[in-house]
Amino acid sequence: MSEGRAVTSAHDDRTEGEGESREDASGERASGDAWLDAVKFDEKGLVVVLALDVLTGEPRMVAWANREALARTASTGEAHFYSRSRGALWRKGESSGHVLAVRSMYLDCDGDAVLVMVEPAGPSCHTGAPSCFFRVRDGGAWRERARPLAMMERLEAALEARASGEGERSYTRSLLLAGAAKIGAKLREEAGELAAAIESESDERVASEAADVIYHLCVGLLSRKVSWRAVLVELARRFGTSGIDEKQRRSTPAR
Repeated sequence: MSEGRAVTSAHDDRTEGEGESREDASGERASGDAWLDAVKFDEKGLVVVLALDVLTGEPRMVAWANREALARTASTGEAHFYSRSRGALWRKGESSGHVLAVRSMYLDCDGDAVLVMVEPAGPSCHTGAPSCFFRVRDGGAWRERARPLAMMERLEAALEARASGEGERSYTRSLLLAGAAKIGAKLREEAGELAAAIESESDERVASEAADVIYHLCVGLLSRKVSWRAVLVELARRFGTSGIDEKQRRSTPAR
Protein backbone atom coordinates (compact mmCIF):
# COMPACT_ATOMS: atom_id res chain seq x y z
CA MET A 1 0.00 0.00 0.00
CA SER A 2 2.97 2.27 -0.68
CA GLU A 3 0.96 4.74 -2.77
CA GLY A 4 -1.61 5.31 -0.02
CA ARG A 5 1.14 5.82 2.52
CA ALA A 6 2.90 8.31 0.30
CA VAL A 7 -0.28 10.36 0.07
CA THR A 8 -0.98 10.31 3.77
CA SER A 9 2.57 11.17 4.75
CA ALA A 10 1.91 14.70 3.47
CA HIS A 11 -1.29 14.87 5.53
CA ASP A 12 0.24 13.11 8.56
CA ASP A 13 -1.69 14.04 11.69
CA ARG A 14 -2.37 17.69 10.91
CA THR A 15 -6.08 17.29 10.22
CA GLU A 16 -6.84 17.06 13.92
CA GLY A 17 -3.41 16.87 15.47
CA GLU A 18 -3.65 20.52 16.46
CA GLY A 19 -6.32 21.30 19.00
CA GLU A 20 -7.80 17.81 19.44
CA SER A 21 -7.57 16.15 22.81
CA ARG A 22 -5.97 12.74 23.16
CA GLU A 23 -7.47 9.48 24.22
CA ASP A 24 -5.62 6.71 25.99
CA ALA A 25 -4.50 4.17 23.40
CA SER A 26 -4.38 1.36 25.94
CA GLY A 27 -7.22 -1.10 26.50
CA GLU A 28 -8.12 -4.73 26.36
CA ARG A 29 -9.15 -6.29 23.09
CA ALA A 30 -12.90 -6.01 22.95
CA SER A 31 -14.99 -9.09 22.49
CA GLY A 32 -16.70 -9.33 19.12
CA ASP A 33 -13.79 -7.63 17.37
CA ALA A 34 -12.77 -10.65 15.32
CA TRP A 35 -13.50 -8.63 12.16
CA LEU A 36 -10.37 -6.65 13.00
CA ASP A 37 -8.23 -9.73 12.42
CA ALA A 38 -8.79 -9.31 8.67
CA VAL A 39 -7.11 -5.90 8.73
CA LYS A 40 -3.42 -5.98 7.78
CA PHE A 41 -1.88 -3.41 10.07
CA ASP A 42 1.67 -2.33 9.22
CA GLU A 43 4.76 -2.98 11.33
CA LYS A 44 3.71 -0.12 13.63
CA GLY A 45 0.21 -1.51 14.07
CA LEU A 46 -1.42 1.12 11.84
CA VAL A 47 -3.64 1.15 8.77
CA VAL A 48 -4.55 4.05 6.48
CA VAL A 49 -8.17 5.24 6.59
CA LEU A 50 -9.94 7.27 3.91
CA ALA A 51 -13.17 9.07 4.81
CA LEU A 52 -15.73 9.75 2.06
CA ASP A 53 -18.97 11.73 2.30
CA VAL A 54 -21.73 9.12 2.31
CA LEU A 55 -24.09 11.31 0.27
CA THR A 56 -21.78 12.79 -2.36
CA GLY A 57 -18.72 10.52 -2.37
CA GLU A 58 -16.43 13.51 -1.81
CA PRO A 59 -13.16 12.51 -0.10
CA ARG A 60 -12.99 14.35 3.21
CA MET A 61 -9.71 13.30 4.80
CA VAL A 62 -7.06 10.61 5.21
CA ALA A 63 -5.60 9.57 8.55
CA TRP A 64 -4.14 6.57 10.36
CA ALA A 65 -5.81 4.18 12.76
CA ASN A 66 -4.67 1.35 14.97
CA ARG A 67 -6.80 -1.58 16.13
CA GLU A 68 -8.26 0.32 19.06
CA ALA A 69 -9.18 3.32 16.89
CA LEU A 70 -11.10 1.10 14.47
CA ALA A 71 -12.81 -0.67 17.34
CA ARG A 72 -13.90 2.64 18.86
CA THR A 73 -15.08 3.88 15.48
CA ALA A 74 -17.28 0.80 15.16
CA SER A 75 -18.59 0.92 18.72
CA THR A 76 -19.32 4.68 18.87
CA GLY A 77 -20.32 5.39 15.28
CA GLU A 78 -17.86 8.30 15.16
CA ALA A 79 -14.47 8.30 13.44
CA HIS A 80 -11.46 7.70 15.68
CA PHE A 81 -7.87 7.83 14.48
CA TYR A 82 -4.35 7.43 15.82
CA SER A 83 -1.83 10.27 15.97
CA ARG A 84 1.64 9.01 15.04
CA SER A 85 3.35 12.14 16.33
CA ARG A 86 1.62 12.04 19.71
CA GLY A 87 1.25 8.31 20.09
CA ALA A 88 -2.40 8.62 21.12
CA LEU A 89 -5.92 8.06 19.88
CA TRP A 90 -8.12 10.99 18.98
CA ARG A 91 -11.76 11.37 18.03
CA LYS A 92 -12.37 13.54 15.00
CA GLY A 93 -14.13 16.74 16.02
CA GLU A 94 -13.81 16.30 19.77
CA SER A 95 -12.89 19.95 20.31
CA SER A 96 -14.05 21.50 17.01
CA GLY A 97 -17.41 19.75 16.86
CA HIS A 98 -16.68 18.71 13.27
CA VAL A 99 -17.31 15.04 13.88
CA LEU A 100 -17.52 12.36 11.23
CA ALA A 101 -20.56 10.15 11.84
CA VAL A 102 -19.63 6.78 10.34
CA ARG A 103 -22.39 5.07 8.38
CA SER A 104 -20.38 2.12 7.06
CA MET A 105 -16.84 0.74 6.91
CA TYR A 106 -15.12 -1.13 4.06
CA LEU A 107 -11.87 -3.05 3.82
CA ASP A 108 -9.95 -3.09 0.55
CA CYS A 109 -8.99 -6.25 -1.36
CA ASP A 110 -5.51 -6.43 0.19
CA GLY A 111 -6.78 -5.72 3.69
CA ASP A 112 -4.34 -2.83 4.18
CA ALA A 113 -6.67 0.16 3.75
CA VAL A 114 -10.01 1.06 5.31
CA LEU A 115 -12.74 3.22 3.78
CA VAL A 116 -15.32 4.87 6.02
CA MET A 117 -18.48 6.41 4.62
CA VAL A 118 -19.29 9.39 6.80
CA GLU A 119 -21.78 12.14 7.38
CA PRO A 120 -19.60 15.18 8.15
CA ALA A 121 -20.64 17.89 10.58
CA GLY A 122 -18.88 20.95 9.24
CA PRO A 123 -15.48 21.10 7.53
CA SER A 124 -13.19 18.09 7.80
CA CYS A 125 -9.81 19.80 7.30
CA HIS A 126 -7.89 21.56 10.06
CA THR A 127 -7.56 24.54 7.68
CA GLY A 128 -11.32 25.03 7.70
CA ALA A 129 -11.77 23.63 4.19
CA PRO A 130 -14.58 21.11 3.70
CA SER A 131 -12.09 18.53 2.40
CA CYS A 132 -8.37 18.09 2.99
CA PHE A 133 -8.04 17.58 -0.77
CA PHE A 134 -8.34 21.22 -1.86
CA ARG A 135 -5.25 21.45 -4.07
CA VAL A 136 -5.54 20.35 -7.69
CA ARG A 137 -2.65 19.89 -10.10
CA ASP A 138 -2.72 22.69 -12.63
CA GLY A 139 0.15 22.39 -15.09
CA GLY A 140 3.35 22.32 -13.07
CA ALA A 141 1.87 23.57 -9.81
CA TRP A 142 -0.82 22.88 -7.23
CA ARG A 143 -3.73 25.32 -7.33
CA GLU A 144 -5.60 25.82 -4.07
CA ARG A 145 -9.28 26.33 -3.24
CA ALA A 146 -10.41 23.41 -5.38
CA ARG A 147 -12.75 20.60 -4.34
CA PRO A 148 -12.91 17.01 -5.64
CA LEU A 149 -16.64 17.16 -6.28
CA ALA A 150 -18.77 14.53 -7.98
CA MET A 151 -20.65 15.47 -11.14
CA MET A 152 -23.86 16.73 -9.52
CA GLU A 153 -22.00 18.95 -7.06
CA ARG A 154 -19.83 20.24 -9.92
CA LEU A 155 -22.99 21.08 -11.85
CA GLU A 156 -24.46 22.83 -8.83
CA ALA A 157 -21.28 24.90 -8.36
CA ALA A 158 -21.19 25.79 -12.07
CA LEU A 159 -24.81 26.97 -12.01
CA GLU A 160 -24.16 29.09 -8.92
CA ALA A 161 -21.19 30.70 -10.68
CA ARG A 162 -23.27 31.44 -13.78
CA ALA A 163 -26.09 32.86 -11.70
CA SER A 164 -23.76 35.39 -10.12
CA GLY A 165 -21.79 36.16 -13.29
CA GLU A 166 -22.09 39.50 -15.05
CA GLY A 167 -21.62 40.64 -18.62
CA GLU A 168 -21.47 37.15 -20.11
CA ARG A 169 -24.57 35.70 -21.75
CA SER A 170 -25.99 32.84 -19.72
CA TYR A 171 -29.04 30.66 -20.30
CA THR A 172 -28.98 29.72 -16.62
CA ARG A 173 -29.09 33.34 -15.51
CA SER A 174 -31.87 34.14 -17.99
CA LEU A 175 -34.00 31.34 -16.53
CA LEU A 176 -33.39 32.52 -12.99
CA LEU A 177 -34.27 36.10 -13.93
CA ALA A 178 -37.46 34.92 -15.66
CA GLY A 179 -38.62 33.31 -12.42
CA ALA A 180 -40.38 30.22 -11.15
CA ALA A 181 -43.11 30.13 -13.80
CA LYS A 182 -40.60 30.01 -16.66
CA ILE A 183 -38.45 27.40 -14.92
CA GLY A 184 -41.53 25.29 -14.16
CA ALA A 185 -42.68 25.47 -17.77
CA LYS A 186 -39.26 24.33 -19.02
CA LEU A 187 -39.24 21.48 -16.52
CA ARG A 188 -42.63 20.27 -17.74
CA GLU A 189 -41.51 20.60 -21.35
CA GLU A 190 -38.29 18.66 -20.79
CA ALA A 191 -40.07 16.01 -18.71
CA GLY A 192 -42.51 15.45 -21.58
CA GLU A 193 -39.63 15.02 -24.02
CA LEU A 194 -37.98 12.53 -21.68
CA ALA A 195 -41.23 10.57 -21.35
CA ALA A 196 -41.53 10.39 -25.14
CA ALA A 197 -37.91 9.26 -25.46
CA ILE A 198 -38.41 6.52 -22.88
CA GLU A 199 -41.44 5.29 -24.78
CA SER A 200 -40.04 5.06 -28.28
CA GLU A 201 -36.58 6.54 -28.83
CA SER A 202 -32.98 5.34 -28.58
CA ASP A 203 -31.02 4.92 -25.36
CA GLU A 204 -28.84 7.85 -26.40
CA ARG A 205 -31.90 10.08 -26.71
CA VAL A 206 -33.16 8.93 -23.32
CA ALA A 207 -29.82 9.86 -21.73
CA SER A 208 -29.79 13.23 -23.51
CA GLU A 209 -33.34 14.12 -22.48
CA ALA A 210 -32.67 12.95 -18.91
CA ALA A 211 -29.68 15.29 -18.77
CA ASP A 212 -31.93 18.18 -19.89
CA VAL A 213 -34.42 17.37 -17.12
CA ILE A 214 -31.69 17.19 -14.49
CA TYR A 215 -30.17 20.48 -15.63
CA HIS A 216 -33.50 22.32 -15.42
CA LEU A 217 -34.27 20.61 -12.11
CA CYS A 218 -31.00 21.97 -10.70
CA VAL A 219 -31.84 25.46 -11.95
CA GLY A 220 -35.19 25.18 -10.18
CA LEU A 221 -33.50 24.07 -6.97
CA LEU A 222 -31.06 26.96 -7.22
CA SER A 223 -33.93 29.42 -7.68
CA ARG A 224 -35.37 28.17 -4.38
CA LYS A 225 -31.96 27.94 -2.68
CA VAL A 226 -32.50 24.23 -2.07
CA SER A 227 -29.17 22.41 -2.19
CA TRP A 228 -28.57 19.16 -4.03
CA ARG A 229 -27.42 17.77 -0.69
CA ALA A 230 -30.90 18.39 0.74
CA VAL A 231 -32.31 16.24 -2.07
CA LEU A 232 -29.80 13.49 -1.32
CA VAL A 233 -30.70 13.62 2.38
CA GLU A 234 -34.36 13.11 1.49
CA LEU A 235 -33.53 10.22 -0.84
CA ALA A 236 -31.38 8.63 1.88
CA ARG A 237 -34.28 8.96 4.32
CA ARG A 238 -36.47 6.93 1.99
CA PHE A 239 -34.14 3.94 1.77
CA GLY A 240 -35.89 0.91 3.21
CA THR A 241 -39.30 2.55 2.81
CA SER A 242 -41.89 1.17 0.40
CA GLY A 243 -42.69 3.57 -2.43
CA ILE A 244 -46.35 2.85 -1.86
CA ASP A 245 -46.05 3.71 1.84
CA GLU A 246 -44.13 6.89 1.00
CA LYS A 247 -46.81 8.09 -1.42
CA GLN A 248 -49.51 7.29 1.12
CA ARG A 249 -47.65 9.23 3.80
CA ARG A 250 -47.43 12.30 1.59
CA SER A 251 -51.09 12.09 0.56
CA THR A 252 -52.36 11.85 4.16
CA PRO A 253 -53.36 15.33 5.45
CA ALA A 254 -51.45 16.50 8.50
CA ARG A 255 -53.57 16.87 11.61
